[in-house]
Amino acid sequence: MAQGKRISVDIGSDALQAIKDMGAAAKLARTRAGEGQSAAAAKLGVHVQTIARIESGEPGVAIGHVMGMLALYGIATKLQPSEDGEPGS
Repeated sequence: MAQGKRISVDIGSDALQAIKDMGAAAKLARTRAGEGQSAAAAKLGVHVQTIARIESGEPGVAIGHVMGMLALYGIATKLQPSEDGEPGS
């Protein structure tokens, strides 16, 4: 079972790694901007714990919060099909 209290299905290792990578990118961008977690939380309208959960790569964080934090710090995301062309493979 994937880590996180709010996940009810198994998540593949590639997806878990992508979530961790997004969290690490968000943290790096925030720190490069010279902002603390509290500032990021205030800008996004979320609790500071949500920022910590995003940055730690917890898979139970709402996708809107993750994408909002990435956008806040100018990180673009792009979906790509898997090698076999099937979503979720």
